[in-house]
Amino acid sequence: MIGKTHYLSPEGLEKLKAELQELKTVRVRETANRIEAAKALGDLRENSEYHSAKDEMAFIQGRIREIEETLKDTTVIENASGSSVVKIGSTVEVEAKGVKRSYKIVGSEEAAPLNGLISNESPMGKAFLNHAQGDQVDVETPGGVVTYNILKIS
Repeated sequence: MIGKTHYLSPEGLEKLKAELQELKTVRVRETANRIEAAKALGDLRENSEYHSAKDEMAFIQGRIREIEETLKDTTVIENASGSSVVKIGSTVEVEAKGVKRSYKIVGSEEAAPLNGLISNESPMGKAFLNHAQGDQVDVETPGGVVTYNILKIS
């Protein structure tokens, strides 16, 4: 999406750059070699290896473009510790229905909800942003509204 700011941690930025480097230097070359080897087999209309390699090359080139676009509009998340309100980069400890959980607010590229990394664009992430310790935050979930108490921000 052009013009959209992508938020990445310093680690996430390095991971994305490493993926781009791998795609450009290794995967493109390997796939091009597969295409050439498949061409040598003859009739391309019925050559499944050729078509498979061409599809893989298209995927790789699409991913390269996607990463390059993301990197153009990336803002690196600064350490949010010490902030009195939840920001992108904050880790927030919350309690809802007697259960305590900890979440780190990250950009959508790094979101992994099962690992406690929630996107700033998710309903939960949006709801927590700009709230302070002690606030109660209502989050619309598929099961209905859940009220979270913000216990700690780091």
